[in-house]
Amino acid sequence: MKFIVDAHLPKKLAEFLTKQGFDSVHTLDLPEGNASSDSYINQVASKENRIVITKDSDFVDSRLRKGEPRRLVLVSTGDRSNKDLLAIVTKSLDDIVKLFESHQFVEISKGHINIHGE
Repeated sequence: MKFIVDAHLPKKLAEFLTKQGFDSVHTLDLPEGNASSDSYINQVASKENRIVITKDSDFVDSRLRKGEPRRLVLVSTGDRSNKDLLAIVTKSLDDIVKLFESHQFVEISKGHINIHGE
């Protein structure tokens, strides 16, 4: 499973996912870094079969209107420290991986995971 972590989330999240055995990049790793446009991030995600992880509702709008990105994790935990965010992702990671076997859009919050669409 491959991920691309958006600029609104810490690079530590991509590093954590890599340590868990996933192929993960952060927008800072892209040529334009955190200035990468959403459309470029969607292109990279599509070309490299990556799941976009973001807090940015623009990706939700794009997914609903254009079907891009094809696979999306929306992080709606509110303002959290990086430590708290990583703890939430750690707790949810196995469920997220399983959900992407049959779903394309999931949302994680502090207490639960929501499935959107399919």
